[in-house]
Amino acid sequence: MTHTRIRKFNTKDTYPEQSLDNDLCQAVVTQGGKTVYLRGQCPQSLDDFKNIESHDPIEQTHKVMQNIKQLIEEAGGEMADLVKVVVYITDVRHREAVYRTMGEYIKGVHPVSTGLVVQALARPEWLVEIDGTAVIPA
Repeated sequence: MTHTRIRKFNTKDTYPEQSLDNDLCQAVVTQGGKTVYLRGQCPQSLDDFKNIESHDPIEQTHKVMQNIKQLIEEAGGEMADLVKVVVYITDVRHREAVYRTMGEYIKGVHPVSTGLVVQALARPEWLVEIDGTAVIPA
């Protein structure tokens, strides 16, 4: 089973004023399979819940996306099964760094995406949180 990605686009075209390169789409249609709902992932270890030491949005986003990849794989899938992400950032000035970094993990995947700037996350040192949904083919 392959997910149908409707109206694929790249953020280079939709946000030409920003240095972004994310493969996204307007809608994803899935049939059958196993749906995996991911808790919002933060820049901390999945094993011991310790935060990474960095306060850099790029490094925090790498850890968040590594967690998402690891959880999808533990559920029996791969990043190509990712159909939706919701990105929460605490400072709009980090948007390009966060989205550029996330884009490295979703190249060719084209999930739907919603982005929000929020006042704060659960811990003051967290700059980014991303939750996702994956549908793993049957």
